[in-house]
Amino acid sequence: MIDLFAFVSEEIVEEVVKEGTHHASEGGGHGVPEVPNLITILNERWGDVPFIRYLHHRENVVFAGLIILLITIIAYLASRRKSTIPGRLQSIVEMAVEELDNLVCGIIGPGGRRYTPFIGTLFIYIFTMNIAGLIPGMKSPTSNINTTAALAICVFLYVQWTGIRELGIIGYVDHLVGQPRNAVGFILSPLMFLIHIVGEFAKPVSLALRLFGNITGEDVLLAVFVTLGIMALSFTKGPVGIPLQIIFYPLILLFSTIQALVFSLLSTIYISLMLPHKEAEHH
Repeated sequence: MIDLFAFVSEEIVEEVVKEGTHHASEGGGHGVPEVPNLITILNERWGDVPFIRYLHHRENVVFAGLIILLITIIAYLASRRKSTIPGRLQSIVEMAVEELDNLVCGIIGPGGRRYTPFIGTLFIYIFTMNIAGLIPGMKSPTSNINTTAALAICVFLYVQWTGIRELGIIGYVDHLVGQPRNAVGFILSPLMFLIHIVGEFAKPVSLALRLFGNITGEDVLLAVFVTLGIMALSFTKGPVGIPLQIIFYPLILLFSTIQALVFSLLSTIYISLMLPHKEAEHH
């Protein structure tokens, strides 16, 4: 079966690479080579159409929305007719939910089950976006810094809200100043407050940059080998190339899973650090 990626002509690939900086300035990309997706190809042919131009400008939002729609449909189909003897789809979804719940509860404790929906949704959404670039015509929205920054901000706000909810306003401020209980602690509390504030803001930055950098690297790898595959058969004057990128699919699947897992694990740890210490010790 001919890989649909190979149908992207060499001229289109070169055009996308050449205009990477221009796309980045418009918010549609980040200035690095990537495999043209369906919206990019449509824009190359019918870029004068306002709707196509708008889709190209917002392509990361479009693909992220499509992935949300896909996850929603799968969740609906899996839960529509629940039975004691589950079908294949229900079994897969239940197994995924159980493993994610074990992951969260293994870090936070039995009380961590209340955070499983958030962490589980985060993992599934990020993982699906990471591997979307392997599908011909699709794109990984997590290869855009805006997407990863939005995810990191959501985690940051959720963690802070969890701290205020679990500790109360006074307990939350006490946590930020290092919970001073003696004279030395009170003297160092301004310094501890500054360190905690810097640390809290550094967490979402590291989450966003780590995910963005790794997925962008995967996309660049795919784009380079797609281009090489097309150039290898350029003497045929046809749009079909050798699908060299296929050999990297297992590696990209592994790295995409690891990145989604790391993002989710760190988010879980950040939540656990906000919980009352006595509750954490009990768990």
